[in-house]
Amino acid sequence: MATPSDPLEGGALLAAVTDAMVALHERYYHRPPGTAKSQMMGDDLLACVIGDMYTDVEKTLIELQRAPVVTENRSAFQHAMQDRFIAIVEHLTRRRVAHFISSHHVGPDLEIELFFLAETP
Repeated sequence: MATPSDPLEGGALLAAVTDAMVALHERYYHRPPGTAKSQMMGDDLLACVIGDMYTDVEKTLIELQRAPVVTENRSAFQHAMQDRFIAIVEHLTRRRVAHFISSHHVGPDLEIELFFLAETP
């Protein structure tokens, strides 16, 4: 992953983070999410909210009252992927991620990735 010559800021940074999260979702779930948005909350919290992200298989399991299976599988995958999520955000922001929280919700189907960024040097 090449490093841009100038650090990304503002809307360009948020768009790059969103695009990266969508690309990961598309790579591993074989379809893009319906919605995705990244937003800075203050100076040190980056939030990525992804909507309409469940696959047809997951939606079917949810309809058949098997949401816990979907939740367990998604949680395991998000945990396994956290280093990749963090690496992308650190690369794009040029800041260390001090803490990371990942969660998802059934009905409405939302996924949230929270990156707590360390102080800039």
